[in-house]
Amino acid sequence: MAGWTPRRWRRRRADNADRHGDRLSCGSAGAAAALPLRIFRRRAFAGQTAAANLADLAAVRLRQTVLRDVATVDTATRLFGTDLALPLILGPVGLAGMAARRGEVQAARAAAGAGIPFTLSATSICPLDEVGQAAPCWFQLYMVRDRDFAVEMLARAAAQGCGALVLTVDLPVTGIRWRDRRSGLADPGLAGRLRRLAQALGRPRWLADVGLAGRPHALGNIATMLGPAAGMAECIAWTAANMDAGITWRDVEWVRARWDGPLIVKGIMEAGDAQAARSAGADGIVVSNHGGRQLDGVGSTARALPRIADALGGGLPLFVDGGVRNGVDLFRMLALGADAVLVGRPWLYALAAAGEAGVARMIGMMAEELRVVMALGGVTGVGQIGRHLIDGWRHAPPG
Repeated sequence: MAGWTPRRWRRRRADNADRHGDRLSCGSAGAAAALPLRIFRRRAFAGQTAAANLADLAAVRLRQTVLRDVATVDTATRLFGTDLALPLILGPVGLAGMAARRGEVQAARAAAGAGIPFTLSATSICPLDEVGQAAPCWFQLYMVRDRDFAVEMLARAAAQGCGALVLTVDLPVTGIRWRDRRSGLADPGLAGRLRRLAQALGRPRWLADVGLAGRPHALGNIATMLGPAAGMAECIAWTAANMDAGITWRDVEWVRARWDGPLIVKGIMEAGDAQAARSAGADGIVVSNHGGRQLDGVGSTARALPRIADALGGGLPLFVDGGVRNGVDLFRMLALGADAVLVGRPWLYALAAAGEAGVARMIGMMAEELRVVMALGGVTGVGQIGRHLIDGWRHAPPG
């Protein structure tokens, strides 16, 4: 019941589920063995926060309760007037279309089939129009200097009927990601291109299926603004030049005034910021440290979640991401105060390993695991999960 890598997914696919099911892990090394290194080894500085997300969540002890009649366990929940099969959302992951051919489309279809939302990243390979025609989705937006781009994307998201807008606010500047530079992902020069080419040639199956058959390779939503000739390098350069370090809560209000649907603010780690987001018109908040890819050294989301939940005191949906790799982790986050949980790396790795079917299998396993943990905890509905089911932490609790 641990997480996902393409290598271990192949073992599971080989009819060894019972033998290997408890040994799956979500390390980047397994993913790098199947795909070009640059796609997966992405974290800030030394990766302390990324590691803390995993370690702190795993340190949450749970209570086991017996003789509670758990013959029927229901994982369903309701968000923004929509019924979900379980409190799980596929969170936004940039460049996911480089993990599988037209990857965001495949992941969106898998999520729709499972009855949960898929969130399309603004920096996706597949544009919103392409994904929206394949399956319903939420859309994630960064605030950029080019407000015309923001207005255009808001209009397109509304036209596609996106169920929610996820406004990511923790990227006024890009975190220092040395691994991206070493792998060639963030190097636009000749040396970077040569490293990327060498990695692609080392993965011939990926090269044929994604590198060649999965074109066009550009940031689809941005390329629509720059024109058909824009490639990945031009899109990345435009994105870097348009990150807005001057963003404030007034900009959240600006988006609120132009978006009629549910508005979710993502990137909150402090209680005061959560309260400010609510005051600015947010309909939901995601406790997130960007998967450890921004400020390395900031605390884990598992540590931040309880104090933010206490500060808000209910009244709007509270989401969280970071370190969730299985149904036990999902249960832990719900017990710490989340209404639903976003995952990124697990669905990306499953997509890389087996496409749409892999993502569907990942969601199904998390649902199965959540049902088992709920039953062993003595609860039959998601609304019954709370901090009374936590039996402390294996190290110092959140301060």
